[in-house]
Amino acid sequence: MQLTKKISALALAVVMALSAVGCGSSASSAPSSANAAISSSEAASAASAEKATVKVGMLKGPTGLGMVKLMQDANAKETAENYKFTVDTQPNAAVAKLTSGEVDIAALPTNLAATLYQKTSGKVQMVAINTLGVLSIVTNGEKVSAIRDLKGKTIYSSGKGAVPEYVLNYILKQNGLVPGKDVKVVYVSEHAETVTKLLSGQAKIVVLPEPFVTQALAKCKTAKLALNLTDEWNKAAKGGSVLSMGCLAVRKAFAEQHKDTLNKFLQGYQESTKYANANAVQTGKLAEKYLGMPASVAAKTIPNCSITYMDGKEMKEKIQPFFEILFQQNPKSVGGKLPDDGFYYKK
Repeated sequence: MQLTKKISALALAVVMALSAVGCGSSASSAPSSANAAISSSEAASAASAEKATVKVGMLKGPTGLGMVKLMQDANAKETAENYKFTVDTQPNAAVAKLTSGEVDIAALPTNLAATLYQKTSGKVQMVAINTLGVLSIVTNGEKVSAIRDLKGKTIYSSGKGAVPEYVLNYILKQNGLVPGKDVKVVYVSEHAETVTKLLSGQAKIVVLPEPFVTQALAKCKTAKLALNLTDEWNKAAKGGSVLSMGCLAVRKAFAEQHKDTLNKFLQGYQESTKYANANAVQTGKLAEKYLGMPASVAAKTIPNCSITYMDGKEMKEKIQPFFEILFQQNPKSVGGKLPDDGFYYKK
């Protein structure tokens, strides 16, 4: 009897011991699983935190159209770094943000970037050309089939002190017309105002960039695209210069401190410009989402927007002859002197 009791007690002790081991194993595995989940979450957060943030100032227009795919990718967290975008309608706003450090990169007219380089003693660099010629002469009630037909006429335009003014003046002079004497040019503050004057009949001849050309032609059945100023520039320059209107500029301090980050951005932007040129309809939808442009208008205007991407040596070779022409017209157009090699960013 005593032996039976001892065996029973021993068996009970073994069962309790095994139960304790089982409970201990289960308890230890739960924290281990939870720790793994936490570690995984922390790793994801750390990876996100490791991404640099790049602040980009865009302009509503051709430069913006080339950027919308990258904007979409950034919104979906599918870019190499974190990109934050702001969209302005006027270059002056983009200039203010770039010089103040509110943005690291900004889309600007090419001559304005050169001017900033001089004014800031080299604190701004050009990183890429993104827009070639997008200007046209549009008429409403006037017949214009050649530049010489503009003699004695009044033209409305925006962009005084910027590329549109210098392009128009150069083309007029190369065709024997003196701006202000043979041709009166009235400058208004914005492209949209120029369109309004054309539609109202107050202006019969205007200079407009895309996408405003497409918008004006869609809204006014009597409006006609009279002259493509890229073609007229090529005739006037005799092939010696490429009409290069838009670029991306960067704060030099940012470029020096975050070279790899900047290069990753440029790679993504180049792919975005290619996408825009190859996928007009889809890009139009993205333009409506990110730029507030009607999708149908954006899609229709993309083939005429001369969206491009040039950096490094190619950028420098293309833009220098253009700057030389602007400088010959008015040294102030490029900041008083031609930019030196330090102006051109090298990867």
